[in-house]
Amino acid sequence: MNVVVCVKQIPDPTAPQSLDANHNLDRTGKLILDEADTYGVEMALQLVDKAGGGEVTVVSMGSAADLAGIRNALAMGAAKAIVVSDESLRGTDALGTAKVLAAAVRRAAPDLVLAATESSDGYTGTLPVQLAELLGWPSITFAKAVTAEGGQVSVARQTEAGYDEVVAPLPAVVTVTAGVVEPRYASFKGIMAAKSKPVEQLSVADLGLAGEVGPAGARQEIVDVVAAEARAAGEKHVDEGDGAQRIVAFLESIKVL
Repeated sequence: MNVVVCVKQIPDPTAPQSLDANHNLDRTGKLILDEADTYGVEMALQLVDKAGGGEVTVVSMGSAADLAGIRNALAMGAAKAIVVSDESLRGTDALGTAKVLAAAVRRAAPDLVLAATESSDGYTGTLPVQLAELLGWPSITFAKAVTAEGGQVSVARQTEAGYDEVVAPLPAVVTVTAGVVEPRYASFKGIMAAKSKPVEQLSVADLGLAGEVGPAGARQEIVDVVAAEARAAGEKHVDEGDGAQRIVAFLESIKVL
């Protein structure tokens, strides 16, 4: 079984964040593998091991100047990586990113694609299903358990009411939640081996997407960013026997009642 995991390198969340002149997140500093993606990498490794053969490929879009996060996924056990890096991609929206990843995934021709439910620096949560639609594959979201055999994938899908048992034919796109597995730590041997594992770097032209992605293909534009207003101090009242009436009056004023 061959599994692709969509991963993302994000600015170190422990460092101060800033925006560039175009209101895009400044990614010139240290980049790390999004923690949310480690669950997908671990799940993919376990599925390949259980299948008795195949490999895990990580696919990412972003700067190739710093591949520390990608190397981390390789150190965990992924066999290779595909990184789409092109200056023209800055300002790409979620759909444009999905187009880029879909083109890269097609080159890998996997049996299954795994992804986090959303990235820790974007939080749109829309990309995985867009990717599945572009590939023409079924998608299953919020997986808490995944098994793949007999040409199909079976997922225990978390819902507010419990779990849904969902089955879909392969190939498919599945998003996994945090806690689906316990990601392994990269061993020293794995870290050293990751340095020699292949990382294919592609451009927009390589994928035939020139003019379709980046600011030219984006369907949204950030025109301004302002700081959120500071929260005003709340009101404090001493209950003198009319507390219930005060609460009701307040709820009525904000049209809750």
